[in-house]
Amino acid sequence: MNTLTPLEPLFEVERGTNLPLPPELSTLFGRLQLLTYPGRPSVIGNFVSTLDGVVALNDPDHADSGDISGFNQHDHMLMGLLRAIADAVIVGAGTLRSAPRHYWTAQRIYPSLAEVYQRLRISLGKPTPPLNVFVTAQGNIRLDLPVFQSAEVPVLIVTTAQGEARIRTQHLPASVQLCAVQSTGSVSARAILETVKRTCQSDVILVEGGPQLMGDFFAEQCLDELFLTLAPQVAGRTSLIERPGLVTGKQFAPECPLWGTLIGVKRGGSHLFLRYAFEAVEQTASRSQQ
Repeated sequence: MNTLTPLEPLFEVERGTNLPLPPELSTLFGRLQLLTYPGRPSVIGNFVSTLDGVVALNDPDHADSGDISGFNQHDHMLMGLLRAIADAVIVGAGTLRSAPRHYWTAQRIYPSLAEVYQRLRISLGKPTPPLNVFVTAQGNIRLDLPVFQSAEVPVLIVTTAQGEARIRTQHLPASVQLCAVQSTGSVSARAILETVKRTCQSDVILVEGGPQLMGDFFAEQCLDELFLTLAPQVAGRTSLIERPGLVTGKQFAPECPLWGTLIGVKRGGSHLFLRYAFEAVEQTASRSQQ
């Protein structure tokens, strides 16, 4: 029995089309609207951060994002909701290594609403699990992990030619697709999206990071929206242990700062659930709605 209390809506912008949430989810979350874009999917990100901007503790015994959120149930419910509407969920190899037994589905992150999430997917014409997409430039991925071996979810690995050669030294399960999009170097966010779109019909693509991957999506202006859970924790940093923020490997300010537009705020206890859109994408969306 799910006993989660509804999120308290504090601010919301009227924006896009209402998704057909089942009553249980509309009670817990409220309405969920998304813009549609002619000829391409909506690309959304989801992250959780501490008050001081830490998104990963970089401690092998505390590598889960739950250590950032405090294993908050509202955060898990929202993660499940976004995965339930997604055609594909994109994560980096580092995120996979931090959760080696995970599957990127709604049911795995919040099992008590598994049946409700599935009803939502069916109503959206998406009865099968979302494509789990893993991005690795170097091919540093173990194919003996459950997500690859079980065939429970469709899987795509996006890498370089160098990474592909390394991965193919292992046995590649039949249910796993492998695509090299360039020879070497960091894998382009646009190349990832193009590969996903060729692999599956995509209306909504969800990016869950980590920080390096999120930085690439921001740098190439490929992210339409960001759902950001702000956890009431101060994690701290020292010079001895790197604790990354939302973006790693890219610098925007002061030359090219990326400013978001706040389009939603909800509260669950002392956690805030923020939603931002980004200017370049908003201008494109505004033109498409005219």
